[in-house]
Amino acid sequence: MIRSLFLLCVAGNLGVVHSGPIRKTSKTEEKAATQEDVNVLMYGVIQLSESLSHVYETTEAKVEKIRQALKNHEVTLLNLEKQAEQAAEVEKQIKDVMQLLQAQMVTQQVQTQMTKDQLDSMEKDEVQLQSKVKTLEMVLNNFAPTRIKELQEKAEEHFSVLQGLQVLTQFHKENIEAQNEELSRLQMMIDAVA
Repeated sequence: MIRSLFLLCVAGNLGVVHSGPIRKTSKTEEKAATQEDVNVLMYGVIQLSESLSHVYETTEAKVEKIRQALKNHEVTLLNLEKQAEQAAEVEKQIKDVMQLLQAQMVTQQVQTQMTKDQLDSMEKDEVQLQSKVKTLEMVLNNFAPTRIKELQEKAEEHFSVLQGLQVLTQFHKENIEAQNEELSRLQMMIDAVA
């Protein structure tokens, strides 16, 4: 509004300056503008200044909206960056857990194989002992009664050793089954993580 009044004053002063005597040229005569033309022109200038003022205000509001939208986008980008960092950390932890599980699984497989080898060896020993017991029984039947008692005692010793081996064999079988179950559980965990 202040601009409009300023322009009105300037335009009025311009009208006063040009309101002096009019020079006549040789080609055409110049006519001074009428007061009505000046008023129309002044009204147009006022309208133009008000329109420019309105455009300035709306442009400033739009710029502020854009600035606010940019701030919101920056916040969103920062949040996305944090989420990406967290996801990368979780992925690293998952990889570490998978490596640990695989290492445990390899160790478990080695232990299972060792136990299985021991069990096979014990079963062979058991067969050999049973063969020896049968041989001793046959020898007992062929020897004199005095030696029979000694041989029976040795046979009982071998039999008790054989029973101990059977118990140990059963223990190792159960241990292998438990290790196989543990391996299956670890495999399922690895499959679930993968």
